[in-house]
Amino acid sequence: MINLKTPLFLFAGIFIFLLNCSKSGDSPTPITPTPTPTPTPTPITEVDFWMTKSDQSNLLQQQFTVFTFGTSANTNATIEIDSTTKYQTIDGFGYTLTGGSAMVINQLEATTRANLLRELFGNTPTSIGVSYLRISIGASDLSANTFTYNDLNAGETDPTMAKFSLGPDKTDLVPLLKEIVAINPKIKIMGTPWSPPVWMKDNGKFVGGSLLPVHYAAYAQYFVKYINAMKAEGITVDALTVQNEPLNPNNNPSLLMTSKEQSNFIKNNLSQALKAANLSTKIIIYDHNCDNTAYPLDILSDNITKGSIDGTAFHLYAGNISALSTVRNAHPDKNIYFTEQYTDSKGDFGGDLKWHLKNVIIGSMRNWSKNALEWNLANDPTFGPRTAGGCTTCKGALTIGGSTITRNVSYYIVAHVAKFVPAGSVRIESNLTGNLQNVAFLTPTGKKILLVENDGNNAESFNIKFKGKWISTQLPGGAVGTYVW
Repeated sequence: MINLKTPLFLFAGIFIFLLNCSKSGDSPTPITPTPTPTPTPTPITEVDFWMTKSDQSNLLQQQFTVFTFGTSANTNATIEIDSTTKYQTIDGFGYTLTGGSAMVINQLEATTRANLLRELFGNTPTSIGVSYLRISIGASDLSANTFTYNDLNAGETDPTMAKFSLGPDKTDLVPLLKEIVAINPKIKIMGTPWSPPVWMKDNGKFVGGSLLPVHYAAYAQYFVKYINAMKAEGITVDALTVQNEPLNPNNNPSLLMTSKEQSNFIKNNLSQALKAANLSTKIIIYDHNCDNTAYPLDILSDNITKGSIDGTAFHLYAGNISALSTVRNAHPDKNIYFTEQYTDSKGDFGGDLKWHLKNVIIGSMRNWSKNALEWNLANDPTFGPRTAGGCTTCKGALTIGGSTITRNVSYYIVAHVAKFVPAGSVRIESNLTGNLQNVAFLTPTGKKILLVENDGNNAESFNIKFKGKWISTQLPGGAVGTYVW
């Protein structure tokens, strides 16, 4: 027993003795450090892939498949991309922003509206990059009511445009365009009239009738006033078409204008008025269906008129999309535009997705168009607002009811190309094979974009070949894919 009065040096000795005894016994098992596992490298894809399926189970959804270009042989069909063969430069993709579209978007709460506009027109990962808009000069049939910017009492005229005013569009369209331009200052805007002021027409009505030659000069000044008034609001009108659907006098509003009348108006009045006002706004002819190439070819056959115009615009409610190439090949020095196609409220998502991607987007691009526009950005759940007699089944890219925003098939049709192909991109060579409708682009930053629509009902495996190497991929029947590398 240790006495508490034992000197401290004796305690130290006892401690050392016990320690030595423990060392002379069994040694404890050494602890082996656990090795740090080597992290598995995250696979890196060489191609990004976005897809929409006809059954809506994927809606512009990025697929995280890892693609690596290689040379492993297979029996797939091959789409080969040649970025050295270049075609037209792209102006953009988008919609017609009707007066009704502006009205329903403006009814949204301010923060919701701002977020929606950034989604539509911004340049962020969550945006779809709309880069081109068509707007009506005065009312279209998807405005809440008929109007122009120079409406007078019966019997009055205003040849100097002293009473011209953007007033009817300053409530909704102009303020909304200002918000859009603030988000995307480079957005291209095309203006299109559905009708001139009715005092200029031979029937004095919004529906049908023809422009009286005595008012050609006044109507040319109407365009000049419009372009300058929009410019004063900070909105640049890059191009204008002379008349929406000039061979359809049944819409509300509308105007019948023959090719000879349009040619004479451009040659003798409109081009001279724009030049005198030092305006560089492009003049684009026709703006109607693909079943009538004689109309634009007749105008282009007049060398004086031809020298004043930039190109021809088309819709596809009749005819074949190849009509664009017919006109372009006859006059390769003039541009081609695709300006309108609507999706029907009674249509099927999958069917519309296929048809519009094949014709409106891929078809127009492969036939030299500089843009591709769907009709009508937004409307309410009743497919309005609209004029009396206006389209009752035109379904917007967006349906807006109260605070609810529904993205419809036209949203995805445009988004699959607008999000990835900015203005200034160039169409490049790609071959068609089987059901795989496609078009390819080279962007200003050097990215390659391939848009593919599987026009068949069954899944298709295929290769995307570039510079002697390829990846293998698959698209379900009716699906659309955008590939980026």
